[in-house]
This record gives sequence, C-alpha cells and structure tokens, in this order.
Amino acid sequence: MTRQTHHRPSLAAATVAVHGGRPEQTPGAPLSVPPVLASTYVEGGALGYGRNGNPTWTALEDVVGALEGGRALAFASGMAAVAAVLDLFPDRSVVVAPDVCYSGTSTLFDRLEIHREFVIRRVDIADTDATVAALDGARILWTESPTNPTLAVADLPALFAEARERRVTTCADNTFATPLNQKPLDLGADVVVHSLTKFLAGHSDVVLGAAITRDDATYDRLLEHRTYHGGIPGPAEAWLALRGIRTLHLRVERSQHNAAVLASRLAGHPALERVHYPGLPDDPGHERALSQMRGFGAVIAIEVRGGPAAADAVCSATQLWVPATSLGGVESTLERRRRWPEESLGVPESLIRLSVGIEDVEDLWADLSAALDGSG
Repeated sequence: MTRQTHHRPSLAAATVAVHGGRPEQTPGAPLSVPPVLASTYVEGGALGYGRNGNPTWTALEDVVGALEGGRALAFASGMAAVAAVLDLFPDRSVVVAPDVCYSGTSTLFDRLEIHREFVIRRVDIADTDATVAALDGARILWTESPTNPTLAVADLPALFAEARERRVTTCADNTFATPLNQKPLDLGADVVVHSLTKFLAGHSDVVLGAAITRDDATYDRLLEHRTYHGGIPGPAEAWLALRGIRTLHLRVERSQHNAAVLASRLAGHPALERVHYPGLPDDPGHERALSQMRGFGAVIAIEVRGGPAAADAVCSATQLWVPATSLGGVESTLERRRRWPEESLGVPESLIRLSVGIEDVEDLWADLSAALDGSG
C-alpha cells in the first residue's frame, strides 16, 4: 500500500514529487516501492493477474495523480493513453482539435476519420473565438498548450468553460507544460494525458503514458479499456519513471531556466526568422501563459533562414545537442520536425524543435550558436 499524497493538498508539487507513491513507513521496510516483476499472484489477495494491476504501477499512478490533482492510470505509452481516451467515444463523434499538435495524435485523428467516421474539426487552438465556434455539436475538445511543436498557447480556462456549457468533454495533453507549470484539471479539463516518456520520467530510458481524471466513471472506463486492450505498463519501466519523478522539480527548474536564457539570445540571432517560446515578452502567447502557467517550459522552436537545408545543417553541426525525435530528457535534443512525413503541414519546413536539458547553459549556447553561425 502506498501513502495517498493527493489527499494532502497543502504539499507543494516539489514535495509531492519526492514523497508521492511511497510505501507506508514500516521499520525495516524499503523506503521506495521496488519493481514487482510478477505476472501471477497467490489467490486470495487484491490482485489476480499481472494485466490487472501491479504494486509498482500503483505507486507511479499515486504520484502522477497527486501532481495533477486527480486519479491516474499508467499506460504502455503516451499514445496508448491518448487512444484509450478517444476510444471512450462512439463512432462518428465530432472532435475539435488543434490544427498543429503532436504528430502521433494528429495521425490517430486521421485514422479515426477513416475507420470510425470521426469528424475532426481542426482549429487554431490559440484562436479562442474560432475554437468556441467549432464546439457546437462536438463530443470532444482536444487541447495541447503549449502545442507541439509550435508552442501556441490556448486560453484553457475559457475553452473548458465554453465546452462545459455545451456538454463537450475536454481533454488536455499536458506533456510540454508538466504539472509543475500547469494543472489542466484545476483549469476545468475532464481528462489529462501525458507522455511519461518525456519530462516526468526525464531520462530517455522508458516509454510510458498516463491518463488522469477526477471523474470516477471515466476512470473506471479507462481502467477497463487498459485491462482488456492490454496497453499496460511494464513494472521495470514504471519503477524507472517513478525514480525519475523524484527529481522532476529540479530538472524542470534547471531546464526551463536554460530555455529562458537561450530563447532570449536566439531572439536576436540573424540566422533565424522566428523564435517560438512563450517566455519571450513579444511571443503571441506570453500574456496568456503568464496568467495560467507557473513557468514557460523547456521547449523552444526556431525557424532557420534558408529553408529546410539550412535547418538540417544546424542539426548536423551541433556537438552537444543530440539530433533525436524525443524530448524532455536531461540531455538537450533538437530536430527539424517536418523531416517526418506525418508532421502537420502547418509546421514550417525550417522549424527546429529544441528540447533544452540541464547541461551548463553556456556550453549549450556555444554549441548551438556555432551551428547557427555556420548555417548561412
């Protein structure tokens, strides 16, 4: 049994990250829940089979739920969590979704249009009026804020309130912001999803996801989906993610500090056409992010002058920055997103997504600026 830290609202998120999901403090017992590598359990207890539950999952779910302020379920990947949420809705459901969002989610929307006759209304999620206008007759409002990879900021409280009036279920992918910077359930969302692979686990060594809700009926349906569709997390992966969360607040604090320094320097670089980062005072989402976020995150997007060839040259010229498709690890990574054919056409060809890590910021700047200086 783990201590239920989500029943102690006075604790700061940094404290929850360290203490959530711990076992009861029994003399001589482990301080942390170990990885329970079991598919079979002795009859008569709470667990009957390994697909139904695992103590290591429970510990991870307890701390993720406590951080987000709801009940969490861990899944085999972020996409498994996204698919489970969308699978709760019937065929021919109308979904309002960002026109630019994570490519995996966007591709799933495309498949739902083909195979289940979903109607996907794609909108500029930062345009509140246009998004609200698209809600009439919808079943689902899907949000990312900031969006992946263009970092647009949605007015989440306004959108969730308008959706609730229309009885539209609201879902928020909070991977970029993390619960340290933003809690969508507090802003009015019905369900939150995460790629735990990214900032929460934070070490580029696991693939996991999570869905979090405060609604018991939704939780039960998601649990049933996970159990019978089989998108369960591995206990070793859950244990690694749980260990990663213990330093979440330190990693996010350092990485978004680095991101703020880099974004301010990049904003004046002659090799760039544009810098996307809500922490910049002239960013279109800056004021909105100030009002609903506690920090601006650790992802920056830059548009390189000279088109995709110049952007590719930057990515291949760095020594510390790792060309890689994931994000949220302790190491800094970069990637030209349109190299993937499934990426949204709304993403500029020359856009590079930077996931800023926890290295020394001067080393990061020296490496990146040298690559940019040589891109022309």
